[in-house]
Amino acid sequence: MGLVVQKFGGTSVGSVERILNVAACVKEETERGNNVVVVVSAMGKSTDQLVGLAKEISNQPNKRDMDMLLSTGEQVTIALLSMALNQQGLPAVSYTGWQAGIVTEPVHGNARISNIKTESIKNQLTKGKVVIVAGFQGITEDGEITTLGRGGSDTTAVALAAALKADKCDIYTDVTGVFTTDPRYVKEARKLLSVSYDEMLELANLGAGVLHPRAVEFAKNYQVRLEVRSSMEKIEGTVIEGEATMEQNLVVRGVAFEDEITKVTVLGLSNSLTSLSTIFTTLAQNHINVDIIIQSTTEGGTANLSFSIHTNDLLETLKVLEDNKAVLGYEQLDAENKLAKVSIVGSGMISNPGVAAKMFEVLASNGIQIKMVSTSEIKVSAVLEEKNMLKAVELLHSAFELGN
Repeated sequence: MGLVVQKFGGTSVGSVERILNVAACVKEETERGNNVVVVVSAMGKSTDQLVGLAKEISNQPNKRDMDMLLSTGEQVTIALLSMALNQQGLPAVSYTGWQAGIVTEPVHGNARISNIKTESIKNQLTKGKVVIVAGFQGITEDGEITTLGRGGSDTTAVALAAALKADKCDIYTDVTGVFTTDPRYVKEARKLLSVSYDEMLELANLGAGVLHPRAVEFAKNYQVRLEVRSSMEKIEGTVIEGEATMEQNLVVRGVAFEDEITKVTVLGLSNSLTSLSTIFTTLAQNHINVDIIIQSTTEGGTANLSFSIHTNDLLETLKVLEDNKAVLGYEQLDAENKLAKVSIVGSGMISNPGVAAKMFEVLASNGIQIKMVSTSEIKVSAVLEEKNMLKAVELLHSAFELGN
């Protein structure tokens, strides 16, 4: 008898009918002789609705209260799915994140899992029950409810699979696998049969919404066998593994994109050795994620520093920098909104020079200006105006022959 962790996203559990479909899928897995742990998200758009309610009360609600509010969404789903399974004669028990033993760091809104106490889950599995766990949430050592950030149910599922030493972890979603780019925007997008952990980690970090980056990180670190597949169609999905075994001829395997990017520029910064570390330490202490960084030196001996953040973090970023202006020692702040990031990803880029040059040539020849650039061994990212995002994606998808 094996152990399988199944994760179902918000669309897959968006109605009673779909919850019953999930129950049938879970039952089918148990009939193969496997023990099953199921991780679920909140139903459909219910998390967005809860966020909307909070914003009707406050533009910047307390993060602890937001965790208390948002964690209720998954609690609805686990109860309904447990009812559905028990109704079908399959013993099941529903657990919130904290009942399941998911312990996190003491950060509200975007906590990381620090430990999983698996005793309760293992005890229920030995009784022959399906264990249904609320994704996206956990508890601190001090008993504070926390959430893992948007998409955190993926992280819950993979972390549980690692902690329980599951044979595999299936991520069920509303698409049939991982595509060369988002098929909702590019009709020629094609499903990949396999993707390496490193490629998937880059794609997830760069805006591909099919998997949460931390989930891929867990899978890579603990060698969890992952498959992204459809909850609506019984077809083969995309396997995420140590090294992609299919379609190895592709130098670039995917194009990822992300909107709502803002470029923040710190002008007149002291050109001392500690200036950079002081700024980014200050931002990190306030849990602000910084992406692309560019520094330039002026004729007057000062430095200008630009970095990209998610637009949602702009107000907090400016406040943190302004509150610490005396310590940081800069002259002025500037911010440019309505930007996007478009990236190409592929492990084949390591041994194929000229990929970045081709990307820049394609964008330049179509009148698309690049404002910031970031590279690694297997990706190249360009920040550009948001209005050009989808055009850039289509051009690069075609240029690197990723379509059907």
